[in-house]
Amino acid sequence: MRAWQVRELGGMTLDPQAAEPVPNQDQVLLRVRACALNFPDALLVQGRYQERPPLPFTPGIELCGEVVDPGPTGLRAGDRVIGGAALPHGALAEYALADARFLYPAPPGLDDTKAAAFFVAYQTGWVGLHTRAHLRPGETLLVHAAAGGVGSAAIQLGKAAGAQVVGVTGGPEKAAIARELGADVVVDRHTDDLVGALKEACGPGGADVVYDPVGGAAFAASTKVVAFEGRIVVVGFASGDIPRAAANHALVKNYSVVGLHWGLYRSRRPEVVHEAAAALAELAAKGAIDPYVSRTLPLDRAGEGLAALARGETTGRVVIVP
Repeated sequence: MRAWQVRELGGMTLDPQAAEPVPNQDQVLLRVRACALNFPDALLVQGRYQERPPLPFTPGIELCGEVVDPGPTGLRAGDRVIGGAALPHGALAEYALADARFLYPAPPGLDDTKAAAFFVAYQTGWVGLHTRAHLRPGETLLVHAAAGGVGSAAIQLGKAAGAQVVGVTGGPEKAAIARELGADVVVDRHTDDLVGALKEACGPGGADVVYDPVGGAAFAASTKVVAFEGRIVVVGFASGDIPRAAANHALVKNYSVVGLHWGLYRSRRPEVVHEAAAALAELAAKGAIDPYVSRTLPLDRAGEGLAALARGETTGRVVIVP
């Protein structure tokens, strides 16, 4: 089979004759129908992610696949499923492995590319907004990187929850995308007075919940506009700048900084992942959420897509189809 492999950290190569992976008793062999690229994939290749699979490994943490060998899992050969790939046998390949416990039926209303982009970003958004931040109807949600993969999902989930959504993007093209996704107000982070623009957009009460996959200047600005009893959800650091939270500022303004490592829920509280999957499937069936796929590439161009994602040049989701 063809598979991208990381043999040395910092780069990957396409192996045209890679061995087909062999599942253990808790895993399922899948034929990859589509693989959605995620920022953690770029970090994995660079050796900068909190998890480090043994070398060599195939990246690609999220997929829509077809069950080939269900083993003793209760699934059936031919089932179309979504979920996370089990590294080191990731989804940037023609075949991948997955933990049977965290495979779910692909939403029937979504094609393979959208289904591939449905698991990680929406799971992260659901757990971040509901389990961690307890977003309530009528609250103001501020979403950074609103036109990106994680941000676009958060916009749709915020609107589905009945929130007023303020999106932050860079430039008019991304601003237009955020509006199409449902953001009520969009702020361009390139403005001369970002904090002033955010205060105007969020209103006198400020942002009740901030969803921040960016860090750096985005986090600093968020602390200036977060509401009384507001919650800043730290999702990641796409800017490359990891900020330091000032405990005295959080005390004086009475807000919370909440960390979100969604992957830990699979081992610590798997019931949360299952509950989120059920809720998301229902929202998808209603048409309330719909993954925004901006670009589809063949497997041999996966490196190109991943590099663009790492540089912050993409919008929505980039999906690879073997």
